[in-house]
Amino acid sequence: MADQLTHLDDTGQAKMVDVSAKQITDRVARVGGEIRMQPATVEAINNNQVAKGNVLTTARIAGIQAAKRTAELIPLCHPLNPTSIEIDLVVLEDRVRVEAQVRLADRTGVEMEALTAASVALLTIYDMCKGIDRGMVIGELRLLEKDGGRSGRWVAD
Repeated sequence: MADQLTHLDDTGQAKMVDVSAKQITDRVARVGGEIRMQPATVEAINNNQVAKGNVLTTARIAGIQAAKRTAELIPLCHPLNPTSIEIDLVVLEDRVRVEAQVRLADRTGVEMEALTAASVALLTIYDMCKGIDRGMVIGELRLLEKDGGRSGRWVAD
């Protein structure tokens, strides 16, 4: 099993993968997720009537910060230096969709950075709106697309 799971050594113990022999390539990952909420909560967001401030701007900044700190949060992630982090937020009738895209040139992919960015953006929306809607549900978080590296391009169905 250690041959298939690269984060395990020969004895089954966790390890950080050695990527020093890998080629530096351009890499990108795009992740999506959403937070469902009451339409009145969406209205408060749209009208900038949430007591904690501008929800969408704060969530975008939180997602960008989170992507840059992923290696501090996920124990076996390599510290990376993203060259681009984009957080798009789309407000719908009963939800906010978040899409995070992270890009860099390095030896390992940026899927975890994009997942972390989207997760923290969603958590920030929850935190800022929980005073008016504790029943919000975060979900549908998933990798939508990745490109670069040995495995090449992958796009979700």
